[in-house]
Amino acid sequence: MQGIDRDTFRRIFEDHWEEFKGCHSSYATEYYEEVVQKMLGCGREEGGYSEYRCTKCGQDLRRIAFTCKSCFCLSCAKGYTDDFVVRVGRVLQPGLRYRHIILTVPEQLRIYFYRNRQEGELLSELMRSGYECLEDVVSTVVRQQVKIGALVVVQTHGRSGHHNPHLHIIMTSGGIKEQTGKWLDLGYFPYEIIHQKWQYHLLKMLKEVVPTAELKSLIKELYQKYPRGFVAHVTKGKVPEQCRGLAKYLAKYVASPPIAIRRILSYTGQEVTYWYQDHQTKAKEVVTVKALTFVGRMVQHILPKGFQRIRYYGLQATKTFQKWVKAIKEGLRSIGSVIKGVYEVVKRQGYRERYQGMSGRDPLVCRHCGGEMDLWRVWHPKYGTIYDEWENIKAGKYEKAVESKDTGTGGGGYSLWPPAGGIQLPLFPVWMRHTG
Repeated sequence: MQGIDRDTFRRIFEDHWEEFKGCHSSYATEYYEEVVQKMLGCGREEGGYSEYRCTKCGQDLRRIAFTCKSCFCLSCAKGYTDDFVVRVGRVLQPGLRYRHIILTVPEQLRIYFYRNRQEGELLSELMRSGYECLEDVVSTVVRQQVKIGALVVVQTHGRSGHHNPHLHIIMTSGGIKEQTGKWLDLGYFPYEIIHQKWQYHLLKMLKEVVPTAELKSLIKELYQKYPRGFVAHVTKGKVPEQCRGLAKYLAKYVASPPIAIRRILSYTGQEVTYWYQDHQTKAKEVVTVKALTFVGRMVQHILPKGFQRIRYYGLQATKTFQKWVKAIKEGLRSIGSVIKGVYEVVKRQGYRERYQGMSGRDPLVCRHCGGEMDLWRVWHPKYGTIYDEWENIKAGKYEKAVESKDTGTGGGGYSLWPPAGGIQLPLFPVWMRHTG
């Protein structure tokens, strides 16, 4: 079936999710079911909605269905990315220079992370090890023990959709020597030692967390097979300052679902064809897999409930940075760095802004009179109507008694707000006036 749209991903799960759970019992859990059902109900009125009406002419009504706001939902990907950019942008510190590092896990070790995917312990330790590795690297280069700052994001999917846990790290280009309170700048990045450092820290962590004979034997093999260490990608120089901001720069790598709509080429009902760009060949690879395989490649990247995929270490922790901010700025001045913002905090766009950006029309402006539409009703499938403007009106919400002086009727009295014209709601005015 051709004609791929936003609903194709959802249709694949509607057709095959139940069958997939029957074949793979480890995914037949309440949590996986919750995530998938949220995605399936995203943007549909039966999943809840907000209703807006024009309170000027009363002729226009618009229902906006709730969204799941999940990184697993392709329809919510843009909103999720906006949230990611805002969140990360708030913790990147103006005046600091940052570098982007990618730390990977060898193929032979990925099975251990897959087995632990529902607990998340290994992923948490992976993130901590990445930070400790880079702090070790910087301390080795400057020949002093320093504390760096790092924002660590874990990603489990590779371009092909296979389980491929790896880290994207934005690290400060230097660190603080806590004993003296001095900032030590990292003039260059030591490409030649990071690979072996990462190999040491990753294998040390795995040996402690998974103390099995099988893994111990595998670790020995990996040291022999990779004497130069594991793969670590380092952007040349510092992260570009000309991009819209470090937060947005990082978001394009990690704040994305396992696959984008544009990469799905066809769905026949039984098979899915999609493409990806191969890391090594840089060529576009097209693959066709059974629908059940496709479902599996997607759901294996659902992170454990409550798992924090963005974590802040060292100087990136707010309290720690505030403690050392003066010393950091003085250190940067001493080496000639300009204290200025190197990132742009991008404001999060809501439904209204995103809709207007795509269609060129404001969804909350009346199509008849051009007036601003107001929230009228909110309905939730579990809790029912949780807001009803009509009930507020009937209950007298807009009637406000206030004492007043002589109203011109020859004596004192009181009036009810608003005294002139009232609030015009659909097809009727709501106001009263009484004088004594």
